[in-house]
Amino acid sequence: MTGIVSTAPARRLLTRHFGGTDGNVRLLAGLLLVGTLCTQHPLPPFSRLARLDVFSNLFPNWRFFAPTPAQHDLQFYCRTLDEAGETSDWAPVEVIAGRRAHQIVWFPTRRAEKAVFDLGTEVMRHLDKGFTTARALPGYRILSAYFRDGIERSGATGIKGFQFTLARNAGYDDSEEPEIIFVSPYTPMRTPSAAAAESEQA
Repeated sequence: MTGIVSTAPARRLLTRHFGGTDGNVRLLAGLLLVGTLCTQHPLPPFSRLARLDVFSNLFPNWRFFAPTPAQHDLQFYCRTLDEAGETSDWAPVEVIAGRRAHQIVWFPTRRAEKAVFDLGTEVMRHLDKGFTTARALPGYRILSAYFRDGIERSGATGIKGFQFTLARNAGYDDSEEPEIIFVSPYTPMRTPSAAAAESEQA
């Protein structure tokens, strides 16, 4: 019939290569391979295909070697305020402890170190919404509790509050000045609930 392109050759090609049960398997495997390769591409348009995989079961993500590796370190600093109103100097909080040989096999405390930096990263992601919003995050409250607990474990006495800050630096590269990400407001050592409980007991 004039004006109509025959699709018979295409149907015969598909039947010859993908016909039958085995052919359907090859077709499905080919689609999965193409989809997997596309989802590894860093360009955003290729991410649309990954969004179709709602349960993340069809297309594995092989980009676990950090295609955009971190170029800066995050460093926490803390200072305290004592009962006499004296403020200490900013002191770095050593989150990462020295490594030992047995930690190659068993290193559960590594999770705590990573958690602290993940919490700092969570706060950073919400700073564009204002620090008031960032302070309301669970991650910020957990960080405050972490530093409060660290001060208590240090055995320091007469401390009534503290302040902490997050800075970004280039690690061993001293040519780049550190960048202050955020500085927390004054935080009392005793939480409001604990102070209320003490006043009720008194």
